[in-house]
Amino acid sequence: MDEINNKYNLLNRIKSKYVLKKIFDNLQKRKILNIIRYNKNMQERLDIDLNNYIESQQIEIEIIPCSMRKKGKKNFIIISNKEDEPFCHIYFNDNNTEIKKNYIFKKDNVSKIKIILDYKFSSFSKLFNGRKIIKEINFIKFDERIIKDMSYMFCDCSSLQKINFSKFKTNNVTNMEGMFENCSLIKKIDLSGLDTSNVINMSQMFNSCSSLKELNLSNLNNTNVTDMSYMFKNCLLLKELNLSNFKTDNVINMSQMFYNCSSLKELNLSNFNTNNVKDMGWMFYKCSSLKKLNISNFNTNNVKDMKGMFCGCSFLKELNLSNFKTNNVKDMSQMFCICSSLKELNLSNLNTNNVTDMSGMFGDCSSLKELNLSNLNTNNVTDMSGMFGDCSSLKELNLSNFNTHNVTDMRFLFSGCSFLKELNLSNFNTNNVKDMGWMFYKCSSLKKLNLSNLNTNNVTDMSGMFGDCSSLKELNLSNFKTHNVTDMNRMFSNCSSLKELNLSNFNTHNVTDMYKMFYNCSSLKRLILSNFNTNIENNMHRMFSLCSEFLKMKIKKKYTTLKEEAFQ
Repeated sequence: MDEINNKYNLLNRIKSKYVLKKIFDNLQKRKILNIIRYNKNMQERLDIDLNNYIESQQIEIEIIPCSMRKKGKKNFIIISNKEDEPFCHIYFNDNNTEIKKNYIFKKDNVSKIKIILDYKFSSFSKLFNGRKIIKEINFIKFDERIIKDMSYMFCDCSSLQKINFSKFKTNNVTNMEGMFENCSLIKKIDLSGLDTSNVINMSQMFNSCSSLKELNLSNLNNTNVTDMSYMFKNCLLLKELNLSNFKTDNVINMSQMFYNCSSLKELNLSNFNTNNVKDMGWMFYKCSSLKKLNISNFNTNNVKDMKGMFCGCSFLKELNLSNFKTNNVKDMSQMFCICSSLKELNLSNLNTNNVTDMSGMFGDCSSLKELNLSNLNTNNVTDMSGMFGDCSSLKELNLSNFNTHNVTDMRFLFSGCSFLKELNLSNFNTNNVKDMGWMFYKCSSLKKLNLSNLNTNNVTDMSGMFGDCSSLKELNLSNFKTHNVTDMNRMFSNCSSLKELNLSNFNTHNVTDMYKMFYNCSSLKRLILSNFNTNIENNMHRMFSLCSEFLKMKIKKKYTTLKEEAFQ
């Protein structure tokens, strides 16, 4: 009832019977009025939905009925400031800087919009945002003098296949962030006629244009651009990209710039000036078809983040980083992860003095046969989890220079290094390490493992630590302190060559999970568990499963409190 009263109060302010009739006609057809507010300069207009109208709001109103024009089988909506022309619902904020909402007859079958824009707005941000029914947009007249913001202008126009920019003037535009984001059906964009000399932000500009095959950027002026992050992210079908005209002198952010451009085969960035770039995180992530990458002129002096930079470049066979200066980099986690075709990697010039995160740094570099880390400074590193995970071709690894006194996480550190035969960690300082879960998991060729100096005082997780180390014949853990450990599930599972294991020093009072702890230790004949607490309620299911019957019998006699489920 209040809603109806509000509508009538508003209508009573309008004297024209003709306009009233139009209003009621429009209410009946659309259940919404198109109300336009003007400021004193007649430059600001704002649509207000009557359902949200506040009676106390002081506005001068004018009613323009919305209607549909048809030409042949195609529908046209003309956006105009003339009273005798139909007008599309567009919501601007009070400062005339952002479009809040727009209604381009979402429920009608509109596929093509012919636009005449001869009024002055400073922003077209989100103008067509989310208009999923539009297939083609043709700009006929455009007032370029005022427009500064085109961010997310066509964002989420998921049916859009064609935009005509032939009369599109953009010489005052500063923001093109997300301009074509999620235009997932468009195959070709020609921006050769656009003046982008004043644009500062091109972040996410073509993000998730997943059908884009052709992109003409030959005349794109990006001299003033500072942000190119996510710019070509998820352009899945782009096979080539000519950026030879790009001027990147002022760019600060290049994170995820080519993220998941999975069809790109070659990328020449030799002209890129990266003097001011601070963020290169995930820059080439999942460029899985990339065979050549020219970054010979990259200046990385100011870069702080290289996380996942080349991660997923699974076709790259060589990578020249001889020009890289990394003295300010703090994050190198997953930097070369899943570079599965790389056979060698020269890191001799890498300065890692300030790096704190090396987790997954070489993870899944399955073709790497050798790795010289003699110059790698790990003094400030706190996370090494998965650092060499699944480097399945590595035959040796010299870590004698590694300083690990700040490291807290070593889970999956050497997991899947199935060719490693020997590993000397006698220099490792593990005083602060809390997680050693799956640390040597699937190191199936490992025959020697020196852990004599490993301090495990603060470790809480040892799950799967030596799991599937099927070639290990002996293991000295006499120095292990396990009073804080809560998880030992699968700790020695499938250590099928171990014949003896002395765990008399193990304190298991806090352990809650011993599931499959010695599973398939089929050669184990002697197992000393003298300090094991087997009375507490924890998961011991299949703890000795697939161990020899001889060992099971001895354990049962000595540790009578063990549940039957431990031997099943």
